[in-house]
Formats: sequence, structure tokens, C-alpha cells
Amino acid sequence: MSRHDASDLAQRLGRQAEAVCRRYLGAGRRQGHYWQVGDVRNTPGRSMYVRLKASAKGPAGKWTDAATGEHGDLLDVIRESLGLIDFADVAEEARHFLSLPHPDPEPQPKQHARTSAPSGSAEAARRLVAMCQPIGGTLVEAYLRGRGITALHGCGNLRFHPRCYYRPDEHGPTETWPAMVGVVTDLSGRITGAHRTWLAPDGSDKAPIDTQRKAMGDLLGHAVRFGLPGEVLAAGEGIESVLSAREVMPGMSAAAALSAAHLAAIQFHDALRRLYVVRDNDHAGNGARNSLIERANAIGIEAITLSPLLGDFNEDLRTFGRDALIAQIRVQLAPQDVARFMLLAA
Repeated sequence: MSRHDASDLAQRLGRQAEAVCRRYLGAGRRQGHYWQVGDVRNTPGRSMYVRLKASAKGPAGKWTDAATGEHGDLLDVIRESLGLIDFADVAEEARHFLSLPHPDPEPQPKQHARTSAPSGSAEAARRLVAMCQPIGGTLVEAYLRGRGITALHGCGNLRFHPRCYYRPDEHGPTETWPAMVGVVTDLSGRITGAHRTWLAPDGSDKAPIDTQRKAMGDLLGHAVRFGLPGEVLAAGEGIESVLSAREVMPGMSAAAALSAAHLAAIQFHDALRRLYVVRDNDHAGNGARNSLIERANAIGIEAITLSPLLGDFNEDLRTFGRDALIAQIRVQLAPQDVARFMLLAA
């Protein structure tokens, strides 16, 4: 998109500035000739002002955040409030709001200075994570507690995005849903990817959409990690399954690799001496377990399988309860780890 086209979109949005604010900055309210809100990411508050009518001070749609000094136009509001990464997506959302047709694609010059991260890249994942907030008191905490998961210490790699961008398919309209964002890191703690789980507006379950989970970035060998690395690690596929196992052994470090293939390839810290494979009860889970045990044993790491009774440990936790899960996992642990890491049944 050319600079002229972007300016034209911003001007068109400015002519409907109040409607834009009501749509994308719904946490705020009108105050005279301005829309007042906490910040451009739609946080409740009063420090950011959006001009609703053109005046001697400037055109409609321009905004300033008095607390941070940030300023911009309504395209910036759309980008930040929805958590969009690529400007093409911002422009598409703006056209959708304005009911404009899609433009013909422009030929791209061979040498082009990229101003946005490639969609799905590790850099795009890092930008998404930067837009998120801690999970305490959010819909993510409500969602996890609804699944029986209450041990949320050491969960700094889980974040909340209140309006995370979602598109059903490449031709579908833009939607936004609350999302649990898992931060994928390498062994040094560098962010390499992100995993989104879109949630229902009240946090009671996942969002009622076709694709409820989606990952982005560089995932192979990396994971969403919980707790500090040590000699013992519990590694599995899904975030909820791994956190369910950790619910009854809260002192153990854990990692969610997000899929069976990525679990089989997860990297090991140098200090690791014993690995618990938190497997899912399916064919892919069996394959990941076998590959991971073989890799661990080859470098002198003891590997032990933790097996659920049902499909995964979150299903076990919700079906049988915490005390039953304690008894179930207790007999699968090495004896020395029972006292170190496990809760006692009530």
C-alpha cells in the first residue's frame, strides 16, 4: 500500500471518528469534542484523547496520550486495539469498517524496506507478546480455573490479549476475541514464537470459532516454559495438560511443546537429569513419547512416562478431581520426586 492510500484511509476514518472510537475504543467515552480512554490499546482510563472533529488544532481522528506522549491516527488505533501485526491486515480491517472494496494488488519493488514483521514470523510473535498483559485477574485466569487449574505460580510465559486478531480464512472478515497467549522460548529465554488460544468473552471456555488455537514463529525444539529450569522437568504437548500435571506437583518445572511433533524435538537444559514425558493418550502421543525417551536416554537423561487415564491430564483432572490425580501420578513418579514435588491428597 502506498503512503497516499494509507493517508486516504486515515482521512476516511477521521470523518467517522466517533464511530471508530465506539468500535475499537469501547472502554472510553465521549467528552465534548474528544473521545477519552486510557490508551490506544483500549485500556480503561482518561489519559488518551482522540479528536472527533477537525479544528484549528488538527484534523479529526488524531490522538495523543498525555501519559506517554504517544500520538497517531485512527489506523494506529485499529492496529493496537486489535493487536494486528501486518499493516496489510490493518488496512483490510479499515476497509471492512468503511465498507470499501479491496484494491488490486500492487507490484512490489525488488528492494523494499520492510516496516512490519512477516506474518507468522518469530518477530511477529514477539510484537504480539509485547501487546499482551499478565494473566492475573483476567479471562485467562478464569478460563484455567474453570478447567481445574489453580497453580498459576511461575506462569509468566502465559499472557492475556483482550482483543486478539482472528480471521476464519484468508478471505473472511476480521474478528477479535480474547486470547490466552503462550510465550514460546528457547533455552536462553529468548522469545521465538507465540501460541494463541481464543477464549469466549466470559472466559468460560474456548471461543466458538473453527480454529480455536494457532501458533506462530519458530517452534521446533522450543516450548512454553513454567518455573525455573533444574534437574527435573515435566514436558508435554498442550498447555492445559501440562499445567494439570503441574497442579499436583507444583514444585516441578514444566514445558508445553504445543504438539506431538514439537514435543519429540524439545531441547534439553544442560542441568537436566530426569525427564517426565507428560503424554497424551493417542497415537501421536505414543510416537512423541518414544522419540523423546530415545533422545533423552542417548545423552544420559532418565526418561519416565506419565500417562493419563483418559485423553490427557486435563481431562483426568476435570473428570476425577485433584485428589484422584495426585494418587494417579504419585505411583508413576520416581520415589525421591514424590516428596520433592508432589502435593498430599486432602
